[in-house]
Amino acid sequence: MIKKTITSVLLLSAFVSVALAQPASRFNVIDGDQEEKYEKEFLPALEDATGFSLSDPHEKINDAYSKRYGNPEDPDYDKAWTTNLDNLGFFSISNDVALYPILKTSPQVAGFQPFNLLIYKKIAEDKTYIGHLDPDTMLNITGVTNEADRAAYVKMYEPLDAYVTKEFGGEIITTEFTKLPSQPMMTFEFPVDRSGDVVEWAEEFQEGLEAAFEDKKYIIAGFKNFKETYEDDLEMEFSEYDQFFVYGLCHFTFSYNVFNKGRPDAGVFAPCAMYFYIKEGSNTMVVGMPRLSVWASVMELKDPAKIKWTETIDNEIIEIMKSLGANEI
Repeated sequence: MIKKTITSVLLLSAFVSVALAQPASRFNVIDGDQEEKYEKEFLPALEDATGFSLSDPHEKINDAYSKRYGNPEDPDYDKAWTTNLDNLGFFSISNDVALYPILKTSPQVAGFQPFNLLIYKKIAEDKTYIGHLDPDTMLNITGVTNEADRAAYVKMYEPLDAYVTKEFGGEIITTEFTKLPSQPMMTFEFPVDRSGDVVEWAEEFQEGLEAAFEDKKYIIAGFKNFKETYEDDLEMEFSEYDQFFVYGLCHFTFSYNVFNKGRPDAGVFAPCAMYFYIKEGSNTMVVGMPRLSVWASVMELKDPAKIKWTETIDNEIIEIMKSLGANEI
């Protein structure tokens, strides 16, 4: 009887574990080094084939790691340096037309827009990985609840995934995780000075923001102004917002200690997307960004040093934002 009870408990435990599993990432794993084909053939044709356009390419990040942390003459030289990657590339993309109606009703989706179509290859393995974070998980992290927006957002990725498979083939692998942190997003509000032109106010704010992050050794790895993209470039009405822009943020030492030290797959989260929007006529600018602690949960980081890094960066970003006058919400 006891044996049967134990068996039943174990089976129930296994069932619950499977039931709680959530999709984390999707990768095409292809034999050989696909860097040249990816950059010279795949990316130039991407927009025509899928509707996704490239914003901020960052190729061969592993070379930059080598020049800084693998160079004995550099003050940041890492005595434990090893060359682990043949390639690590971050390529931020977005489908602006498909995203357009979603942003109007669920602006927080910009916490992953643009997002990284990651490519990497380890030296120890003759395989290239091309992939991205699971779109359902992006929505769960950013807190999108509108069912129509969720369905449209997930569907947006179908032609992209099909095109990657068409061009590269390979084995499709997906990863899973169990649970998000209780607060997956950091969110803030800033008062908006409406005494003058809101565009000029935003530009002045951007200058201060960039200086504050660069002073703390962050890299501005990307910038996309959705207001200008829609109204100026695509000639699409976007009057719901007086301002809407997204920064891509990177802390190079953090990225080196995660991506070059065993977890290049966590690059699906990079660079961190921090969105800013001012609704039409509002005196408040809303800001949001996925916490770095989400990386640890979704990618199931086990190394205490990497987990500590995510906590450090979360705390530092919050302090920087508060120093600029943000109210954390």
